[in-house]
Amino acid sequence: MKHFDIVVVGGGPGGYVAAIKAAQAGKKVALVEKSKLGGVCLNWGCIPTKTLLKSVEVLQSIRHSGDFAVKGIDVASAAIDMVKLQQRKNSIVQKLTGGVGMLLKGNGVTVISGQGSFVDKQTMAVGDEMIQADNFIIATGSVPAKPPIPVSGAEVCPCHAPCTSHDICAPIIGSDEALDLTEVPTSLVIIGGGVIGIEFAYLYASLGAKVTVIELLDRILPMVDREITGEVAKMLRGMGITILTEAKVTRIVGNKVHYEVAGNEDSVVGEKILMSVGRVPHTDGLNIEALGIEMNRRAIKVDAVMQTNVPGIYAIGDVNGASMLAHTASMEGMVAVDHILGHTVSLDYNRIPSCIYIQPEIAAVGLTEEQAREQYGDVLVGKFPIAASGKAMVQGENRGMVKVILEPQYQEILGVHIYGPHATDLIAEPALAMNLEATAEEVAMSVHPHPTLSEILPEAFHAALGKAIHNL
Repeated sequence: MKHFDIVVVGGGPGGYVAAIKAAQAGKKVALVEKSKLGGVCLNWGCIPTKTLLKSVEVLQSIRHSGDFAVKGIDVASAAIDMVKLQQRKNSIVQKLTGGVGMLLKGNGVTVISGQGSFVDKQTMAVGDEMIQADNFIIATGSVPAKPPIPVSGAEVCPCHAPCTSHDICAPIIGSDEALDLTEVPTSLVIIGGGVIGIEFAYLYASLGAKVTVIELLDRILPMVDREITGEVAKMLRGMGITILTEAKVTRIVGNKVHYEVAGNEDSVVGEKILMSVGRVPHTDGLNIEALGIEMNRRAIKVDAVMQTNVPGIYAIGDVNGASMLAHTASMEGMVAVDHILGHTVSLDYNRIPSCIYIQPEIAAVGLTEEQAREQYGDVLVGKFPIAASGKAMVQGENRGMVKVILEPQYQEILGVHIYGPHATDLIAEPALAMNLEATAEEVAMSVHPHPTLSEILPEAFHAALGKAIHNL
């Protein structure tokens, strides 16, 4: 029986980072992966969706090329070759997964393929093989949630072949299938207005599909600052996307989605129906029940250093339910390994940025204005419109804003929200500022190059301090 210092279960962004960090510290490490290295993010999430969205961005640039005095382009015929787009996506994913494998091999991590199942707190079965470890790090990620919606009449696909929920030809699809479509559906109904649902709504509406989003809550993107979601909803509706809020899906019959709003029943037909109601931690097959690991519903309960109630067993990433983001998983993996190595490193979830990759992009770190007022009462709020930025004007961008929220007494940075071009890149600076506990005045007075989009950040901080320069 092989013995390791640390066994990591799951090769996603949390698992492989933890394995590499542990190996670099001189530990004997194994990584157990039943599917593909890189996990959901690399193979079926972050990277594939952003690849598709980049092609849409290029298409939109072509469509608006006349605004930049470009001539000679047949804008009317510009379109996406879906087959080639899928080939490009698959090629990028393949290169990156291969890169993860090379990194693991180069750092001396033993990769074991198969489903890992605990025998006891120091032993795991992977197929017919038994392995032992002093420490286990569970990094098995999440799976799409399955809402209790009655479905009927969808057993026969439009292609008239027997199918399952995983078949591309099926009317009801999940995010995995939505990433693999080689034809743009004429109509798409998306159940769920969270990040995944809205990214797909923007993607397929840009490609020509008639998109309807059905959201149970009173607004789409409920985790985003309310003022910004209002602007985003307005932009999406301007694209022709129908957004139904406070709408409860009651049943699906064939290609028809029945829903209820304010007690009134209605329905909408979609060539495809995308289930996008979030994700849940994935622990199937691990046999964690045998270890007595405490759970928080479906998530594995952990402490500040990612350790479960069973000493030597850790859980990171989506499986612990704290923050279902790839970069969070990576950092949690580092925190867990540091603890195993004898160091305690804290992780402040309030300082972890989040990103949404529609156009304009959305990015945020810290509290929303609503959350800040609930916790602090009075707050200072500064805003700067994207339309007032010289660089944004040059790029043909006029939608969006930067919003800064400060604690009133000491001007502590509570939250920064960006809705605009390259927001997902710009958010790193305020995240760093919050981690370094920089003051609002320090950020406002830091010199940013001109003309750049980065200038919008100090402008918003100046506004929050009552010293706006380029905005009345």
